[in-house]
Amino acid sequence: MSEPSKIIRSRVAGVGCYLPERVVTNAELEQAVDTSDDWIVQRTGIRRRHIAAEGETTSQLGIRAAEAALRAAGLTGDQIDLLIVATSTPDYTFPATATQIQFALGMDQGVAFDLQAVCSGFVFAVATADKFIKSGSHRRALVIGAETFSRLLDWEDRTTCVLFGDGAGAMVLEAAEGDGTSKDRGVLTTHLRSDGAHRAKLYVDGGPSTTGTTGHLRMNGKEVYRHAVGMVTDVMRDAFAATGTTAEDMTWFVPHQANRRIIESSAEKMGIAPEKVVITVDRHGNTSAASIPLALCTAVADGRIKPGDLVMIEAMGGGFTWGSALIRW
Repeated sequence: MSEPSKIIRSRVAGVGCYLPERVVTNAELEQAVDTSDDWIVQRTGIRRRHIAAEGETTSQLGIRAAEAALRAAGLTGDQIDLLIVATSTPDYTFPATATQIQFALGMDQGVAFDLQAVCSGFVFAVATADKFIKSGSHRRALVIGAETFSRLLDWEDRTTCVLFGDGAGAMVLEAAEGDGTSKDRGVLTTHLRSDGAHRAKLYVDGGPSTTGTTGHLRMNGKEVYRHAVGMVTDVMRDAFAATGTTAEDMTWFVPHQANRRIIESSAEKMGIAPEKVVITVDRHGNTSAASIPLALCTAVADGRIKPGDLVMIEAMGGGFTWGSALIRW
């Protein structure tokens, strides 16, 4: 009998992260806007966030996270042939932030580009890198979520300025053989969605071809919450159906860190035990595309996520965009 055919999987080789030094607590925000620690914690679960220093850019945060991920993988920049940066806060309108990071890392081959899906960006970037690797065109990918979201905030709008923070996280994926089952290590399945009908619920009121300015983030929080749980649980169900797994099989649930109530409601709807949920929103705030890799990095560093674990990542962002990825670590 012939041997079963092997398939290419995108296996996680290492993760890394970086947070700006400056920490802004809820107590500090109480001095700037009409809010309170109790109000913020009760509605969002956020207690603190990191804010980039003046002159500290998205690419600089991304470089630090990328260097940490490469160290964890035992690799150097010149061994990477695909670099994708998920960000809504690029250094420049162009060139891509990814090319700035590519140069800094000494990556002298392959391709580097940015991907824009707001808070879902990291999931979209993982899905994109996975397809490149599975096609056989590339062997090693560096996927980065990096944001300086503080630059988009209206610091007089108490409904939004308390929610967001800055940071970066990175993951190295490399081609490896698998048997085509859910026992394989690597990215098992990805599911992405978008619906532009929801633009006005979460957007930035500026841009090069509209106002010629950066603009500020605007959000209808109630509407975002109303849609979030249903959308993200749908793509999670898709992931389980595609792999023949269930919420019980999952070791860790690592969602986008936007709001503790959304995270807990999503987990409850899917029947995920609270002890399986990785939550970092309390200390990082919503760092958009950086939130999932920051949470992954935290859970790997403290020993929770280990090789062989089944990890679900999911996110929803402005657009709306939403998606999931199921990964065997």
